[in-house]
Amino acid sequence: MWKKWSSRVNEELNPGIDITVTVRGTLSKLRQSVNEADQRLVIPLSHGDPGALSGIRTSHTVEKAVVDALQSAKFNSCSEYINLLMSRVVADYLSRDLPYKLSPEDVYITSGCAQAMEIIVTVFAYPGANILLPRVGFPNYDARCAFSHLEVRHYDLLPEKGWEVDLDGVKALADENTIGILTINPGSPCGNVSSYDHLKKIAETAKELGILVITDEVYGHLTFGSKSVVPVGVFAPIAPVITLGSISKRWAVTGWKLGWFVTCDPSGNLQKSKIADYLKACLNIISDPVTFIQAALPEVLEKTESDFFLKRSVFLMAKLDVSFLQGIDDDVDFCFKLAKEESVMVLPGVIMGLKNWLRLRFALDVETL
Repeated sequence: MWKKWSSRVNEELNPGIDITVTVRGTLSKLRQSVNEADQRLVIPLSHGDPGALSGIRTSHTVEKAVVDALQSAKFNSCSEYINLLMSRVVADYLSRDLPYKLSPEDVYITSGCAQAMEIIVTVFAYPGANILLPRVGFPNYDARCAFSHLEVRHYDLLPEKGWEVDLDGVKALADENTIGILTINPGSPCGNVSSYDHLKKIAETAKELGILVITDEVYGHLTFGSKSVVPVGVFAPIAPVITLGSISKRWAVTGWKLGWFVTCDPSGNLQKSKIADYLKACLNIISDPVTFIQAALPEVLEKTESDFFLKRSVFLMAKLDVSFLQGIDDDVDFCFKLAKEESVMVLPGVIMGLKNWLRLRFALDVETL
């Protein structure tokens, strides 16, 4: 006979996250809407994963680096020294674009950006805390925060100003429990590249509010033509910055799950406030990224052929005017009917926080386009 059932869950967590508010959940439902009897090739303009597309393959130099590391049999154990070595590699790589030098102690290697953000949310989700996220933005951040009861307050990006941050709106949202503002640089899903002056204003606003800047730079260097990306860490002397990055998008290896977060803080504010100590403590109790992928990182960052990095962007947002369309209620209705009737998958903008817009991915092979 069983005793009284005693196993319980942590009810402080929030399991009531609707999977359809995430990109992954929406893509799954869109795929289910495609007419299986339609013999045409499905055109995945909704897909955000370059590694899943046959026309986009990472550099052979990168592949060889991973194979060599694996076959060496030197990286089959959970070895702390490889993490420390790779922290130094990433610090040197990112320091090239900064007016100061990062140390290996500033760099924390993670299983991609998702794990980096999970650690940050875990550390900052104290009772009553809130974080400022962009609208339009990446909905998985909202879901991660909701799960940990970190209140989300959305600030607007202004399409008429090239998707610049509404800084007045940011000031109106923040209070004494605001832990930071998240930026995505270059912008996803908008494809915007913020100017030096605008990023400086964001840092100055953060300083005025007494908060840090968290910047997702996983799309770093993926831009149109001559536009250059300014790392938000450049402005860390104004306000502390935590930079999230990975090799997933630029090298088209999203499944390898190798990323980092970096404390850009030449003034030492994150050390003085013990925030860096808590970030490190959290990192020490989670799984490390795959060691042989880490071991390939010096070759990945230093020796990838320059012609692999052709200037390219990934996403754009397009406004949908339903007044011109018959039988279409909104962006969600449009996307599901487009998938069913034409085998073309486009992501509804409401998933990213902006109703009656569409997110289009156009970094596809030429034949598909």
